[in-house]
Amino acid sequence: MSGIRRGAPTTLPKRRIVRWVVILSSTAKEQVVNERLMELKMIELKNGLQDPAGFIPWNHIFDVLYRINSSELFHIIQKMPKGGILHAHDTALCSTDYVISLTYEPNLWQCADPTTGALQFRFSREAPTNTDTCTWTLVADERAKQGEENYNSALRSQLSMYNTNPIMHNRDVDSIWRQFMGIFGVNGGLLTYAPVWKAYYLQFLKEMLADGVQYLELRTTLPPLYDLDGKTYNEVEIMQIYYDATKEFKKQNPTFIGAKIIYAPVRVVDDAGIPALMAKVRELHEKFPDFMAGFDLVGQEDKGRPLIAFSKEILKLPNSIDFYFHAGETNWDGMTDDNLIDAVLLGTKRIGHGYAVLKHPRVLKEVKRNKIAIEVCPVSNQVLRLVADYRNHPGSVLLANKEYPVVISSDDPSFWEAKPLSHDFYMAFLGLASSRQDLRLLKQLAINSIKYSAMSPREKLQAMQMWEAEWKKFIDGFNA
Repeated sequence: MSGIRRGAPTTLPKRRIVRWVVILSSTAKEQVVNERLMELKMIELKNGLQDPAGFIPWNHIFDVLYRINSSELFHIIQKMPKGGILHAHDTALCSTDYVISLTYEPNLWQCADPTTGALQFRFSREAPTNTDTCTWTLVADERAKQGEENYNSALRSQLSMYNTNPIMHNRDVDSIWRQFMGIFGVNGGLLTYAPVWKAYYLQFLKEMLADGVQYLELRTTLPPLYDLDGKTYNEVEIMQIYYDATKEFKKQNPTFIGAKIIYAPVRVVDDAGIPALMAKVRELHEKFPDFMAGFDLVGQEDKGRPLIAFSKEILKLPNSIDFYFHAGETNWDGMTDDNLIDAVLLGTKRIGHGYAVLKHPRVLKEVKRNKIAIEVCPVSNQVLRLVADYRNHPGSVLLANKEYPVVISSDDPSFWEAKPLSHDFYMAFLGLASSRQDLRLLKQLAINSIKYSAMSPREKLQAMQMWEAEWKKFIDGFNA
């Protein structure tokens, strides 16, 4: 900047608008929507300049969730067709109210850890066998004993991370992750009951569609399911449940585009177990070649095994199996974030989170060159302590450059009492995006979710037609 004289011509005014807003043009009706959308956005931004502590993206989402949910800006974004969710996890999807409703099912037992109070659930015709640390009682009896309101309130606190106590927000990453993983432990026995597993998945598809989302790529560990007759369901049988449920939902909901599964076991497998894991990947791919989108590894990157530990066996997988690796979900530099390098070298189609990607210029270059979409999950990254102020999220840099392929996703919306996708779109629009980025950015993000999905070219063409039909309804409805 030292070489620029005051008053001298520069390219800065042009550079200001080199953002995603230049990708798409707008129709007259879209401009009407955009005028109101930007009016509401500018009100929030101007108020934030006057009262920085009151600016919603500066705050932890738990402290402002009620403000977001009651705002007109959020309501517009929620009604907007947002395409697909490309990054979400199997047992962290449905609303907490729905999960609590499942505990009214018959034959449900619970026990509480004597030290932590953490609950476990199990469906059974008879009481499961007690242990030194687990005494089983019927949930119906416990609810009657404690009172329905008290019981449900205590249960909610174990099924959700939502808490307006600032002390709970400001814990270290490992502490937050222990609570986060603990919820999977609490809801595990409840949701892995085979009839509930299917019902839970169908309920999320319903909630997703109501939130303006027509397509899903679901990461799942395919945990063993059980039923009252003592049957244990393996991975192939669970995939069949997903396949049949998806087909059933699509038949009943003509605006639903569809869903695919990304098999995503936890990244704690030892060396001896990796060959068997890869054999399972092959088997699932062979049996569900179109429904299984690909393979990933999940869990806290800072604590789990790095991608390089799996790379030798991963490279033996057939080229027809695509990868969608979590990588760079960390604040570290030169440590855990090296997963980004290995993900790209292994040929990943997308990068899950990619929070540390700005620290790797070579990775960014490959992301551009090979169109490797970054799955940005703004709310998750805040709740899990990677970022405090959404304006400082690395995704803001990615959104500022139209050459970076980006999709917005929600990760585990159930655990922070968020909608399937709308809260992440809201934070991306108000917190990550420039003040100048408008409806065209949101439209491009929706299109990207189809463009960078695991669908075949033919499926993408049909999906775009279905999304465009819903987009037209949304625009026409706003103009009515």
